[in-house]
Amino acid sequence: MPLVTSKEMFQKAYQGKYAIGAFNVNNMEIIQGIVDAAKEEKSPVILQVSAGARKYAKPAYLKKLVEAAIIDSDLPIVLHLDHGEDFEICKQCIDDGFTSVMIDASHHPFEENIKITRQVVEYAHSKGVVVEAELGRLAGVEDAVNVSEKDASYTDPHQAAEFVEKTGVDSLAIAIGTSHGAYKFKGDPNLDFARLQQIATLLPNFPLVLHGASTVLPEFVELCNKYGGQIPGAQGVPEEMIRQASKLGVCKVNIDTDLRLAMTAAIRKDLIENPTNFDPRKYLTSGRSAIQNMVKHKIAYVLGSSNTI
Repeated sequence: MPLVTSKEMFQKAYQGKYAIGAFNVNNMEIIQGIVDAAKEEKSPVILQVSAGARKYAKPAYLKKLVEAAIIDSDLPIVLHLDHGEDFEICKQCIDDGFTSVMIDASHHPFEENIKITRQVVEYAHSKGVVVEAELGRLAGVEDAVNVSEKDASYTDPHQAAEFVEKTGVDSLAIAIGTSHGAYKFKGDPNLDFARLQQIATLLPNFPLVLHGASTVLPEFVELCNKYGGQIPGAQGVPEEMIRQASKLGVCKVNIDTDLRLAMTAAIRKDLIENPTNFDPRKYLTSGRSAIQNMVKHKIAYVLGSSNTI
């Protein structure tokens, strides 16, 4: 099976009121863990690559690893660019065989965001590639994304409807209170579901995207803290809020921080408990298994996409 776009995936997810997991990938073990979990759960999956991942692993290596995942699993897999900062990087990824790209021009004024997004959409659609854009800005830090709280802004529902109409974009990342990284809330977790409902009403049958949606599972934070290196005060999005969002038009949920925590916790534990081990195959196996178990949990109990292929 070749790489696919998210178009049909999102249609089924919208109708079924579940979401597809979009997992950030950086190396072979992360890809294997994600894909093995999706295969077990019989779920479609989106493997997404950030600017940081492209720089670290090199585009050619990542693309071949994803191609190997398709051969190994025969799953419907989307290869997606996460947070493309301009037209050029989106074009590079489209030309390299990505089936989906995100243009993030949310830091520009509204009309400029429309102009840049429209340019990407026109090129991508001419190549059979789908486009995600962003309206509103999430706070937090993750790879090349660094937005302070004062610069964050929620998505305006009426602007969202106008933006989609004028750009022809295929999906839209919205800001309703999530944030990038492991520190999402200072007080009690709170997402603006009224805003989400209004956006979904103004954009019926249109796939929405939730960034910054890692739940920061406590067991992985505790393991990281126990086996060297403190992550105090980390707080993610409660799982029930993700489930609720998926019933209100959110078809794609981005997950990165949870992958990092799961792998780091497992590797730290393995190295501390086995101090004479210097075989990376052994401790990376622990990291891969942690990724697989965490992704299985996400698919089955948070996203609801098990047994949908």
